[in-house]
Amino acid sequence: MNLRSGLLNLPNILTLTRIGAIPAIVILLFYDSPLAGFWAAVIFGLAAITDWLDGWLARRWEVVTVLGKFLDPLADKLIVMAALIMLIPHGRVPAWAVFLLLSREMVVTGLRSIASAEGIVIAASDLGKYKTIFQMVAISCLLIHYDYYWFFGLKVEFLHVSMQHAGIFFFYVAFIMTIWSGLDYLIRFFKVIAR
Repeated sequence: MNLRSGLLNLPNILTLTRIGAIPAIVILLFYDSPLAGFWAAVIFGLAAITDWLDGWLARRWEVVTVLGKFLDPLADKLIVMAALIMLIPHGRVPAWAVFLLLSREMVVTGLRSIASAEGIVIAASDLGKYKTIFQMVAISCLLIHYDYYWFFGLKVEFLHVSMQHAGIFFFYVAFIMTIWSGLDYLIRFFKVIAR
């Protein structure tokens, strides 16, 4: 399968759509308003669904390509990091944590490239998959950010939901999983090359 035909299948088009959603999220996050946050969360949520859908379709239709294997994790990293970086000026996530997450992604990507060049495949752990789920939930909540009290047009105090608090909770769960999975990958990488 050549590069062009590998690019023009539905799973890869969905992945490219996820990358194409990044500018819309970035532009919306220049505005700190409930409406902008809501639409950024909708776009991010749809992009997160395509993350699951493109992999499922590629396996089901047996159109897994080298390009798809490269683009899919790249799209995930780009959209997550773009959203997190844009949330820093609004004070919704700590800059130090975003820096550590970005550093982890760069280190793991670099190690994967080295392993690949040597013909070594180090599979992603289940921890990395759970980390991605928690990241997607956390970022969606952080994008929405504002408190919500309303239920069918009525203000109901006991249904008060702080999306910021929910988002930061899931963010720190994802943060711990991200660092843990990064250390796990690092250990497995050095075990493989030490053989």
